[in-house]
Amino acid sequence: MNLITQKTAMQEQIASWKSAGLKTALVPTMGNLHDGHLSLVETAARHADKVVVSIYVNPTQFAAHEDFDSYPRSYNADSEILRQLGCCDSIYSPKMMYSDSHATMIVPEGAATGLETANRPHFFTGVSTIVMKLFHHVPADIAVFGEKDFQQILVVKQMVADLDVPIQIIASPTIRDHDGLALSSRNSYLTAEQRKIAPILHATLRQLGDDIHAGMPIDTAIQAGKEQILSSGFHSLDYLSYCNGTDLSPLSSLSENSVLLVAATLGSTRLIDNLRL
Repeated sequence: MNLITQKTAMQEQIASWKSAGLKTALVPTMGNLHDGHLSLVETAARHADKVVVSIYVNPTQFAAHEDFDSYPRSYNADSEILRQLGCCDSIYSPKMMYSDSHATMIVPEGAATGLETANRPHFFTGVSTIVMKLFHHVPADIAVFGEKDFQQILVVKQMVADLDVPIQIIASPTIRDHDGLALSSRNSYLTAEQRKIAPILHATLRQLGDDIHAGMPIDTAIQAGKEQILSSGFHSLDYLSYCNGTDLSPLSSLSENSVLLVAATLGSTRLIDNLRL
């Protein structure tokens, strides 16, 4: 496993692998790796001959009041975790992604409309821009993203299709702790008491799924879910929605291709989750 910090060196490495007939997969991350990230790397290794893990905390997806400065950075620990995993061939940790004169951003619509962008209008512009730049820096055949960020996957897939980017997007299942909490780098912000409350988010989604399958009206089920989350100790709820699993349009009745999505704040920590029905 080697470390690459320059765009041209990364592109040369990919070109060398491709000339040898090898398929490459990219796993974009912001570091502070946990088992959820490692499952993405293992998924990548099952679909490609070579795996590149990028580590870069992207400033353009953070608003001024968000946690860019305090976001956990643990490159040495991340590197050792990947070395021990044994299926990462290169870490790409770019020294620079945005020049001082950088002025162009990708502004997605479609799947990027609503949900996350209702409260974080900057977010998918920042995500789409950095992902596109990474696809140029690391011109892989495959990129792997986690299903915990369900809306993000749809946004990236739409960007790739709309802009004819020659890369396959693979979604890897959400990895959860023993009590159902989806693994996230931000879980480290939770206090011990908040950590006990946090799994209620996933438990509520599961109950909602059961209620909807049992015939409860969607509006009634959603309202009951909102009340459950807020009464359990969460401080605010950005959204709890039942949507089409392809374009995230809202649904008013049980559908075969559907997903429940939620974002709520516990203390100062914002948590997201989803459940396919």
